[in-house]
Amino acid sequence: MASDLNKVILVGRLVRDPEIRYLQSGTAVANFSLASNRTYLQSGEKKELTSFFNCIAWSKLGEIIVEYCKKGRRIGVEGRLQQRGWEDKDGNKRSTVEIVVDNFQFLDGKRDEDQSKSDFVDKDSFEGSGSVSNDSGSSSSTSMEENPFSDEEIPF
Repeated sequence: MASDLNKVILVGRLVRDPEIRYLQSGTAVANFSLASNRTYLQSGEKKELTSFFNCIAWSKLGEIIVEYCKKGRRIGVEGRLQQRGWEDKDGNKRSTVEIVVDNFQFLDGKRDEDQSKSDFVDKDSFEGSGSVSNDSGSSSSTSMEENPFSDEEIPF
């Protein structure tokens, strides 16, 4: 049986400052929306269409987004689509589709001296290079202090 694919890559600007909340377990969850513009021609006239996408980032990645990304900041996100449903207080069934962010990248350069370079950012290791990954199997940059193994100890 063939595997299905659920992968999203999106570039846009934050519609508002990201919001963070913590679950009872202490896990961070950040919510934010991106506006992405598309230009097209209709009857020889240039038109622009803006789409808005709700995003969610978990754990350290969510905390990093809240700390470094503000309204208007241009970022690229990579992740997957997720649909979830619930019942509102009036008993109506509601649903939404959102992007679960696995990593992101700053795209509009430094805003001030406290922000890092335009590198991919992910939840696991933000210090140093700014490269982190939300997937446990994907690679991420870490400092030498975090890696207890030397190159000689790797069997291949």
